[in-house]
Amino acid sequence: MSDSLVPRLSILWSFARPHRRTLLRGLLLALIASALGLATPMVTKQVLDALGSASSLTGPVTSLVVLLVLGSAVSYRQWTLLGTLGERVVLDARESIVRRFLHATVPGVTRSPTGELVTRVTSDTVLLREAAASSFVGLINGAVMLVGSLVLMGVLDPVLLATTMAAVALVGLAFAFLMPGIAQSQQQAQEHMGRLGGVLEGTLRAIRTVKVNRAEERMTERIMADARASAEHGIRSVRREALAWTIAWSGVNLAIIAILAVGAWRVGEGRLEVSGLIAFLLYAFALMDPITELSQNVTALQSGIAAAERIRQADALPSEAASAGSGVHTGPAGDDVPVLELRNVTAAYGPDTEAAVRDIDLVIPRRGHTAVVGPSGAGKTTLLSLVLRFLEPTGGELFLDGRPYRDHAHADIRARLAYVEQDTPVVPGTIRDNLLLARPGATTEELRGVLRDVRLAEKVDSLDEGLDTPLATANVSGGERQRIALARALLAAPDVLLLDEATAQLDGLTEAAVQECVRSRAETGAVVTIAHRLSTVVDADTIVVMEAGRVRARGRHEELLVSDTLYRDLVESLRMAAVADTGVRAT
Repeated sequence: MSDSLVPRLSILWSFARPHRRTLLRGLLLALIASALGLATPMVTKQVLDALGSASSLTGPVTSLVVLLVLGSAVSYRQWTLLGTLGERVVLDARESIVRRFLHATVPGVTRSPTGELVTRVTSDTVLLREAAASSFVGLINGAVMLVGSLVLMGVLDPVLLATTMAAVALVGLAFAFLMPGIAQSQQQAQEHMGRLGGVLEGTLRAIRTVKVNRAEERMTERIMADARASAEHGIRSVRREALAWTIAWSGVNLAIIAILAVGAWRVGEGRLEVSGLIAFLLYAFALMDPITELSQNVTALQSGIAAAERIRQADALPSEAASAGSGVHTGPAGDDVPVLELRNVTAAYGPDTEAAVRDIDLVIPRRGHTAVVGPSGAGKTTLLSLVLRFLEPTGGELFLDGRPYRDHAHADIRARLAYVEQDTPVVPGTIRDNLLLARPGATTEELRGVLRDVRLAEKVDSLDEGLDTPLATANVSGGERQRIALARALLAAPDVLLLDEATAQLDGLTEAAVQECVRSRAETGAVVTIAHRLSTVVDADTIVVMEAGRVRARGRHEELLVSDTLYRDLVESLRMAAVADTGVRAT
């Protein structure tokens, strides 16, 4: 990140640029309001001069009323215009970030804590509002007001102006010295708030684990460490702002005292009229307004720049859209062409990381059940990530219907697949919303049909709101969430059903029903499972054994029991786990 102000300002300006016409209108209104305000002391002088000369007060007083009414109307329009603009800037920024997050590659999004990403959309965009919408206008208007006031004060009395300029110079030096430190403190406070959000989100997601390990206080301290650091930087910023404001207030008041002293002497010498001194004092009292506006907008601008830089970091996330298909389409492939094929595929999760899978050759026929087994770290989940195009290969190639993946858009590939994760995270919304994620146009009867297939229809019927029960509040177990995810996958009627052990949290009876669904699906399409249960392994048409990121062996259950020692060991461990699981359920 460059320390130069111009590149950092350009980042902030990129959010305001689409609304530059509205900004110009806001600036014009602000300048009109300032001009009306600058005219008021001069008209006040006319009122005082009329009193001294026994002239009519009607004209000057009417002018003051007109200035007041026009100033109020223009100020109201300016505030509503810039306030509306601020909300639109925030809305555009939030839409841009959300789209970037949801269209980014999976490794790109998962590289940062979820809570930290959320703060980009929430708190950072709020800081952006004032900076992008009002600060540019406020800075220009404040500068014009300050210069205009000083010019008119010079017209009234150059000697008093010189007295005032000394105070203005003192205030300017103070702000020039203190503002960089304020900006740095605010940026560091925002960064710690982002980290706090990430740790807090992860802690709440794992709240059961935290409580079981009696780690409430430890995690509280870890979260509060960032909260305290943010507060410390915030306090440091507040102290510097308070010092800047104190100097500004003292400087202006010192100038007023000096103006009174020098002005009284000049009135006594007959070199200045009393009305001129009063008008000059009005400008001096009002001088705090442009100084306040300038300082507030400089502070808001610095906070906005820090927020804009954090928001724009989302642009660095690699996007899936950048690697969309070439648009070349062919007719449907024949039954002899495998639906999926991996040829000599190698992949890693980062440029500096070791390959997670190497030289994978795998054919998935159009029908049948393929189970993938292997010890932890063998590369099983990476294999599914490649098929789902969450991860791009660093070597080799994947094929869908005999055509390379690079010729397909991401959405076209995933339209042919359905995926059930082992942890089965809940998508925000109701049970119906979660099911319709796969097929938005599915009917209620179709939803009920897939729920019956996974033996969940009675459970859903027992809920007060049925399909419209929010999953966040529903009394749904982990196994039931897993079945909802499987029902969603079945509803999609995919060419390839990918299961990361979809029966891991199910009891024996329910598992048998789900296995029947898998067998039925394998008769009409392809099913690929990562297998952790013996029943899944035994039923598979083809079993792929992985070890250390490579395919070690493949075949049917009976063949591998004879030919591969690792497979025999895996089956034995699965058999022991199955016996233990049966014993636990029996008790």
